[in-house]
Amino acid sequence: MSADLFSLQGKTILLTGGAGLYGRGLAAMLAQTGATLILASRDVAKLQVVADEETAKGHRVFAETLDQGDEASVIALHERITAQHGALHGLVNNAVLRPMKGANGTVEQFAESMRVNATGVMLMHRHFGQTMAAAGRGSIVNIGSIQGMIGPSYELYTGTNMGDMPPDYFFHKGGMENLTRFYAALYGPQGIRVNNLAAGGFFNHQPEPFLQRYCEHTMLGRMASESDLGGTVIFLLSDASQYITGVNLPVDGGYTAK
Repeated sequence: MSADLFSLQGKTILLTGGAGLYGRGLAAMLAQTGATLILASRDVAKLQVVADEETAKGHRVFAETLDQGDEASVIALHERITAQHGALHGLVNNAVLRPMKGANGTVEQFAESMRVNATGVMLMHRHFGQTMAAAGRGSIVNIGSIQGMIGPSYELYTGTNMGDMPPDYFFHKGGMENLTRFYAALYGPQGIRVNNLAAGGFFNHQPEPFLQRYCEHTMLGRMASESDLGGTVIFLLSDASQYITGVNLPVDGGYTAK
C-alpha cells in the first residue's frame, strides 16, 4: 500500500473550533500534514493566534469567523472558502457550545445548545457537503463523544466538585451519531464519506478521585491527550479510509468496550 494513501498534501481541510481542548491538538496535527487548513469559530481572535503559531512553523493555516448556529454565517463562510480555495476535500465538525452546566439548566440554555450543536452541525453538512458532492469527492469527520453512546456515570464524580452533567450534551452527541449515517447515505453516491469519531474523556487536570475511577475503566489506563485524536482524524480524511463511511468509531482507550 502506498504511503500516499495517508497523505493530505495539497488538500483543503476545514476544522471548526480549533482552539479548545480537542481542537488545538487537531489543528497542530492537521497542519503538519501539508494540507491547507482553515480554522473557524466565533472567537476568531483565538484562532488567529493558533494560525499564526502554525504559520510560523511553515504550515498553511488560516482563521475564519463562524457562528455555527446562524445559517447566514455558515453560508458566508462557505462562500469565502469556496471563492478562495474551491470545494473542500475535508470537513471536521469539532466546534461545540456548552451552555448547560447541569441537569437543571434552563430551557433557554438547552435551546441555545441545540441551535449550535444540532441545527448548526446539520447546516455544516448541508452547505459544505453539497459543494463537496458536486466536486465528487471528500470526507466529513464529526467529532462526537462516547457520551452519545452510553448513559452518564455519576459514580465517577463522587467526592469531587466537578458539578453535574447536562442533558443537552448527551442528546446532541447521540444525535450526531445518527446524523452521520444520514449524510453518509445521502452523499455516498457522490463519493462523499461521513464518519463519526466518538471521543473518550480528555485529560484536563481533573480531581484525583475522578481520574483514578475513569482511568481504571479504560483498557489503556489513562484519559486522552491532545495527540490521541489526530491520527484517527487524518486517517478518516485520507484516501486510506476510502471504503469507510457511516461509521461510529470510539477513540476512547477501550472505555466503551470494557
